[in-house]
Amino acid sequence: MNTTSSFVFPRPKDRELKRELLQADLPSLMALSRKLRDAHHGDTLTYSRKVFIPLTQLCRDVCHYCTFSRPPKADRRAYLTPDEVLSIARGGDRAHCKEALFTLGDRPEHRWDIARQALAELGHATTVDYLHASAALVLEQTGLLPHLNAGVLTIDEMRRLREVSVSMGLMLESGSPRLMQPGLPHHGSPDKDPAVRLAMIDQAGALRIPFTSGILIGIGETREERIDSLLSLNELHQRHGHLQEVIVQNFRAKPGTPMANAPEPDLEELLWTLSVARIVFGPRMNIQAPPNLTPHEYQRLIDAGINDWGGISPVTRDHVNPEAAWPQIQVLEQRCAQAGKVLSERLAIYPEWARDAGRWVDEKLAPRVRQATDSRGAPREGQWVSGVSVGVEEDFEFPPAAHVAGRSDDLKVARLLDRCWAGHRLPVEAVETLFNASGAALARVLHSADRLRHEAVGSDVRYVVNRNINYTNVCTHKCGFCAFSKGKGADHLRGKPYNLDELEIRRRVAEAWERGATEVCMQGGIHPDYTGDTYLDIVRMVKAEQGAMHVHAFSPLEVTHGAQSLGMPLRSYLRLLKQAGLGTLPGTAAEILDDGVRALICPGKLSTTQWLDVMRAAHAEGIRSTCTIMFGHLESPVHWARHLLALRDLQQETGGFTEFVPLPFVPNEAPMFLRGQARRGPTAREVVLMHAVARLVLHPLIQNIQVSWVKLGTTGVRACLAAGANDLGGTLMNESISRAAGACHGQELGPAQMDALIRDSGRDPRQRTTLYGPAPIDQRARSYEAPELTPLVQTPVIFEKTRRDRAARMQETSE
Repeated sequence: MNTTSSFVFPRPKDRELKRELLQADLPSLMALSRKLRDAHHGDTLTYSRKVFIPLTQLCRDVCHYCTFSRPPKADRRAYLTPDEVLSIARGGDRAHCKEALFTLGDRPEHRWDIARQALAELGHATTVDYLHASAALVLEQTGLLPHLNAGVLTIDEMRRLREVSVSMGLMLESGSPRLMQPGLPHHGSPDKDPAVRLAMIDQAGALRIPFTSGILIGIGETREERIDSLLSLNELHQRHGHLQEVIVQNFRAKPGTPMANAPEPDLEELLWTLSVARIVFGPRMNIQAPPNLTPHEYQRLIDAGINDWGGISPVTRDHVNPEAAWPQIQVLEQRCAQAGKVLSERLAIYPEWARDAGRWVDEKLAPRVRQATDSRGAPREGQWVSGVSVGVEEDFEFPPAAHVAGRSDDLKVARLLDRCWAGHRLPVEAVETLFNASGAALARVLHSADRLRHEAVGSDVRYVVNRNINYTNVCTHKCGFCAFSKGKGADHLRGKPYNLDELEIRRRVAEAWERGATEVCMQGGIHPDYTGDTYLDIVRMVKAEQGAMHVHAFSPLEVTHGAQSLGMPLRSYLRLLKQAGLGTLPGTAAEILDDGVRALICPGKLSTTQWLDVMRAAHAEGIRSTCTIMFGHLESPVHWARHLLALRDLQQETGGFTEFVPLPFVPNEAPMFLRGQARRGPTAREVVLMHAVARLVLHPLIQNIQVSWVKLGTTGVRACLAAGANDLGGTLMNESISRAAGACHGQELGPAQMDALIRDSGRDPRQRTTLYGPAPIDQRARSYEAPELTPLVQTPVIFEKTRRDRAARMQETSE
């Protein structure tokens, strides 16, 4: 077989494909399988850390190879009790498992009186009813996510069980009805009818259930029948896209069964079938081989194209194959490393489906999935949460490249990094590859970003002494991430609505100057009464109070609102702002520059094109700006890649961006997180990668990469300074927006504290101006002797709920 040209997608017809597969030699099949696997999965091999909950081992079927199904016995309960189910699940919780695998026989109450009696005592009519209750109990009492292997189910039963599980499974085993004939393994087992099983798998797809299936080899089927079985499954997957994984399980002869003396398939048969499965399903499918059934051949299984080991339990045994112990996870990790692969944990629901939980998971369970995963859909690593976490230094510790595995991904990343150093623009998929780096590739990205930072800007870490002035928190927009803005429906969120008067704005400006500030950063909500004149007046207030103060103010959304309210073109209004004294624009309101994401998190806000157009216009008028990203909510690495490249392209055109500022989503008080619509912010890994990848991808066009101490705290700051960052932003004096979302790292980090943090990181502190010039000597001296801030005055705003309320109050007043 020609491994470079055969099986080019789309596939040839099934007959031709079968002929080629049956004629090919094993080395050629394995080589093609590996190539396909590596094209999508790279160096990553996954597993799920699970507990096995055998709810009942009674079954109406009599498969000739099975020891999981056991007949009733006087001293053995027909079903686990709720307490027993919970005890197993809690044991898994303590062992950091994330999956509760419920496995049970098919409809035992249809065959056994003892099953019907036990169900009645438990208060349930059917096994499916009790399974639903048990899975709901595990969800309520533990952090585990149920995966259900409940045998053949009706579409209504699956629809109901979807409420309490993130995935389900049914092995096809074989698509050959021949195996149901007398003397063959499925005789007497009505639930093994391939037509019945395929119909259920089809219905599961229609219900959008992430699903597991596969085949059992060595039970009397032929190679041709195996191919037919795989093709049948692939047809259903092409229809629905719901098959998360395909398992190839090798038959193991078990004492006391009718097939106790049957020959087991040899290693070559297993490798052949795994390779064929990969070729049939293509690069993206997750192909699994249970490691406990072939314990000494991990390298050969990897060579056959698998990318998943299935569920492994540190708590419970494999009740289906009790003679085969699970491997220790540390041992499996070592074996993967020896093969040049990285072992990575997953949930019961695979990343591709977890990332789209709103489509694939019941609406009540989707928040659980989101909060358990990172941007890739993989299990969330560590305890760190942006804005609030302290004492989790280990989350920001990443091993050096020499201590981690991953050969081919590392080489791929190395080639991309060479292009970054040369200043080339990477395509979206290449940037996404950098964001998905793990193992040796992750270590290489972080180290490369740090070296590039040293080459580009040296060892200095700069910051500006400034003051944040948020003049109003009243806003007509309802962005899902924002707990700062207030409207008629937001009184339950932090703080009360306010709108600063001129005296308070000017007082804060004067106080900031006396404390050594060279900049005021001014932003607010989109107040319904504000016009373009309001923003012009705010700039004039600052300049009237202190003419030397740099005004860094107004997001692109505010600029657009101001221009539209006056009926002016953008550039004309920006020209007025500059004449009034505006110095630079903050690059906020960018969030994620992808309109699909923006429609979900900030509907009605500027589009991607509109945001970029404001910045283009500002730069054309000589008004420079920062640029930002707000990440870690419901977007994924491909959106980060598009965002960075959009900024790079505009910088190539205008040169107007002074710095790039990653802003981790702070979840605790954010409305969309409280509604279960967002993740728990970025992980520590994602935060450090964002700064590192930005340094690499934006090079050499944007030189300054800023880290937000407000959102990351000192531990996160140090980690990002070691991964490409060179700027700490401002001392702030006051901070409202992150604090409203739940951040607790303070409102001010004074110059002495900034200097200490930077020196502790092995770098040299430098005060700067907004435009990266040296801070004036007299202001720098004032900053180190700044007095305590005086209390803020927040001019209150009272909302009238309805005209009827206002009329009623007026009536009461007149009486």
